Formats: sequence, C-alpha cells, structure tokens
Amino acid sequence: MVLNDKDQTIINVTWHGRGGQGAVTAAMILAEAAYIDGYRGVTAAPFFGVERRGAPITATTRFSRTPIRTLTPTAKAEVVVVLDERLMQVVDVLGGLKADGLLILNSSNPPEKFCADRDIAVATSDANSIAEEIGLVVAGTVLINTSLLGAFSKASGLVSMESLEKAIRKNFNPKAAQLNFRGAQLTYEATRTNRVWHLPVRQN
Repeated sequence: MVLNDKDQTIINVTWHGRGGQGAVTAAMILAEAAYIDGYRGVTAAPFFGVERRGAPITATTRFSRTPIRTLTPTAKAEVVVVLDERLMQVVDVLGGLKADGLLILNSSNPPEKFCADRDIAVATSDANSIAEEIGLVVAGTVLINTSLLGAFSKASGLVSMESLEKAIRKNFNPKAAQLNFRGAQLTYEATRTNRVWHLPVRQN
C-alpha cells in the first residue's frame, strides 16, 4: 500500500515470540526497513515479562509517513506477528489486534484454520521448515525472525522486500545477510492468506 506524505496514519505492529527467537531484532529491522521505504516516523521497542529463554516476550514496531509525536504504547495494533503459533494457547495475542487487523502466524497450517469465528485477515507461512532447509540454524536453534519479515511484506504490502533486504544487510555480515534475506524471500513466496488485507486509513 502506498500512503501519501500527508497521510498521518500510524501503523502499529506487535511481535509475539519467545525469548531467543529474535522478536526484538525483527521489530528493529522492520523499523529500519520502513524508514528506508520512506516512512519518516519510526520506532521499535521491546516489552519483557520474565526475561529468560523460552518465555513469552513482546516487541513493537510503529511507523508513519509523518513524524510520530505520540510515543505511548498502543493497546491495539493493525498487524500482529506470532513467531510461535503455540503462544496463542498461553498469550492473548488477538486481544491486541484491531477488529480490521491482520494476523501473521509462523505455521504450516492454512490461514483458514485460525480465527474462523473472527472477521480478520490471517496469513500463515512455515518459516521453521524454510529456515531449517536453507541452514538458518545456530547452536541448534532455528532462526525464523528475519524469515517472517518476508511474510509481513507479502501479507501487509506495507514495506517492500527491497527495503527489507537493505535493512537486513545493514544488520548482518555479508554471508549471514545473504542467508537471512533468502529466508525472507522464500517465506514471502510461501505465505498464504485467507483474504487480501488493506490498511484502514485513520487520522491519528
């Protein structure tokens, strides 16, 4: 989606993951990519509960075509990204999603399997399998955070893959960047949606 420079819509993205999955890193890279893509108001922030590996954590990305003057956390997001679909059993991820929002899940299941009782857009992509297949594994941990940036680009249309590539390359060495962006590309291609989602334009 292309927003004009006078549009004051603030796009809120909430990331749900577990400690060690890289949700905070993904939130920061998305913020950087959004800036490269032309958004002039950009923020990213982590919110930790129990700070230990495997514990649920939340991070946010916020961006707008115009400078963001409100820095307080938002209760509801336009897009929610879940790095581990099992978190939906222990965390109220839908409670933080607007009624006309987009839910993006790291899952091998089709989007139609989720939230059939809610009128929201759902996108799924099996980032785990893709990351394992291309060797995005460090010390036995499958790295899926950057791969899900591809799912975000495909399902939302808010940030281009070109800008994501530049942001990824700024945050990794050349070899790691190539592998991480490959994961994002393949996840982009594998992303399935239950409907086409369009960002509702709101004046904030």
